[in-house]
Amino acid sequence: PRQMELLFDGIGASAEQRVQIQQIAQAARADLRAQREAGQDLREQGRALFVQPVVDEAAVETLRLQALAHHDQASRRMVRALLDVSRVLTAEQRQALAAQMAEHRATLQRHRAEREAASNPKH
Repeated sequence: PRQMELLFDGIGASAEQRVQIQQIAQAARADLRAQREAGQDLREQGRALFVQPVVDEAAVETLRLQALAHHDQASRRMVRALLDVSRVLTAEQRQALAAQMAEHRATLQRHRAEREAASNPKH
């Protein structure tokens, strides 16, 4: 919630935009939560196939295709949420949001590099 408020503040979102985006995000989270649970079932099926005395290659391939379809479904849901948000924001707000996201990503990458450097010191 605090991150969303900072994001909204950073792009100058109106109260109405904030409500609309929060509704879009809540709906997407609910859908993706259900999809994540279905993905856990697929992973469990994969583990069950792997431990069989003889691994059924056709069954593994069928499961792989199901997993691909599952990932595609989740990707489509995320894109739909992003498109819904894009219709709520102005072009300038979308540009500001993209800049914030790029800055956040750069910060995460810098922190990751710092952690890796600290855990792997050069002698």
